[in-house]
Amino acid sequence: MNYCKSIICLLFVLFLGVSGLYASNSEKNAESVDVKEIVLGHMGDDYSWHISTWRGHHISILLPVILRSETTGWHVFSSARFHDSETGVYQGFFQNPEKNGKIYERDAQGNEIRPWDFSITKNVVQIWIVVVLMLLIFVGSARWYRNKLKGDAAPGGFVGLVEMFVMMVHDDIIKASIGEKHYRPYVPYLLTAFFFIFITNLMGLIPIFPGGANVTGNITITFFLAMCTLLIVNFSGNKEYWKEIFWPPVPAWLKVPVPMMPVIELFGIFTKPFALMVRLFANIMGGHAIILSLTCVIFITCQLGAFIGTPLTIVSFVLMIFMNCLELLVAFIQAYVFTMLSAVFIGLAHPEIHEK
Repeated sequence: MNYCKSIICLLFVLFLGVSGLYASNSEKNAESVDVKEIVLGHMGDDYSWHISTWRGHHISILLPVILRSETTGWHVFSSARFHDSETGVYQGFFQNPEKNGKIYERDAQGNEIRPWDFSITKNVVQIWIVVVLMLLIFVGSARWYRNKLKGDAAPGGFVGLVEMFVMMVHDDIIKASIGEKHYRPYVPYLLTAFFFIFITNLMGLIPIFPGGANVTGNITITFFLAMCTLLIVNFSGNKEYWKEIFWPPVPAWLKVPVPMMPVIELFGIFTKPFALMVRLFANIMGGHAIILSLTCVIFITCQLGAFIGTPLTIVSFVLMIFMNCLELLVAFIQAYVFTMLSAVFIGLAHPEIHEK
């Protein structure tokens, strides 16, 4: 019963947090709610982190902008400079709303060009927060095992929960997919990938600071994770792996004179990480979009009057709670699937030589 009460309270807090994030938008424009702007604005990256709105004043964390222009060199300034300027232009740079708010400048001919952007954005700060959480979790768990004496009972509480996840990934995913002989060198990467994706997904469901950033719903992040798997798979593959790619065990007419199967196998090297990238990106982005859309429905129906708006608001609230519960499951499933497929691809790069 206590667990049920805790879950209900957590979901209620999540609802209030999500509603509070967008309440100011509905107050500013009582006639219409720009669902597209709210949804895409939340899922996109930004040069500041909006926390709340208090009495018409925006409370935000202003992040540093670091740019490298081809003509004027390096520039470092606060993102607040764009808001302080009446024209929205600072040192020749401006945020282009048609390009998801990315920073551009104009050359001598008036063309919009994008400088090299090394800014500390909202997603970067969220990644740093996740890294700090992972260090706290695993350093604290390692300290318990370092102080453990022979004959002590198995860990309980939070350390026991961490051990359960670690052993599940180690035994059921990594060891089972790669094999007893080859799995050990890949354990650190696969465990790190699992917990990074899992914790990042959970942080993305928290609507208030320090959560709420759509990190794994950003395709550049999933692209980097997929590239790590691609490099590990192909640089660790043995001779038998490359032999199966360039000279697969199929009838000779499928290999010469037209190398049909080698081309297909070579193409498969890149389609596997592409599937990893798109699967994680699409599932997380889609879940966030649905939750935010249901939140916007609440503000839209409130404008229809109490008679029509009240039942629709209740339905939207129930559906939003259901989607939050579903996203908690998706957060784990997507981390599990990414780690499992990465382990399977690594295992396929170490095929055993079968002798007659």
